Amino acid sequence: MNIEKIKIERSSGNVFADLEHPDAEVHLLKAELVTRIDKIIRQRRLKQVEAAKLLGLSQPDISRLLQGNFREYSIERLLRLLTILGRDVKMVIQKSGRHQQGRLSVEA
Repeated sequence: MNIEKIKIERSSGNVFADLEHPDAEVHLLKAELVTRIDKIIRQRRLKQVEAAKLLGLSQPDISRLLQGNFREYSIERLLRLLTILGRDVKMVIQKSGRHQQGRLSVEA
């Protein structure tokens, strides 16, 4: 029996960075915002057609967005969708705890 050793690497916490995706931090932030949008739509038990009408999008656009195809959406547009869904968005800019580059994150 041929058993190969599999190398396991610890994640950085950002799958997009781990996959060397350009603009990994921005992509992770967008993914987190879309996750919040999806959660709100599910909590409100909205059908995609209803969510689309509320958000000013088409149903196919909502479907693509919730399936993770959000590359063409800006952070600003995703934030606007959250406000339409009745969420306040607050941005906090603070000094990084480390002496390195700061990071982008979403808290709810």
